[in-house]
Amino acid sequence: MCYGPEFVSKALDRWAYKRGVMLDFSRLGKPIDNGFVESFNGRLRDECLDTHWFLSLEDARSKIEAWRRDYNACHPHSALGHLTPQEFAAKAARKGC
Repeated sequence: MCYGPEFVSKALDRWAYKRGVMLDFSRLGKPIDNGFVESFNGRLRDECLDTHWFLSLEDARSKIEAWRRDYNACHPHSALGHLTPQEFAAKAARKGC
């Protein structure tokens, strides 16, 4: 079975249309259009994909999931004032937010 970009694009277009999702793509060669995602992708590559050998699909899933959990809970984020999400949530709870 062939899953080239033209087939994936048609499937994505169909999926989005059926669900009322408007697709919005960055301009080719303009990563600044989507800086948050570009930053995340770079961090994922630097901190996870380039630092592990994946022995199987299940091994990759396990290691990427462990990284995701750490990133979402324990990793400082500039958008949160360089606090971890856990620290930010605790601070917000103390303020009654």
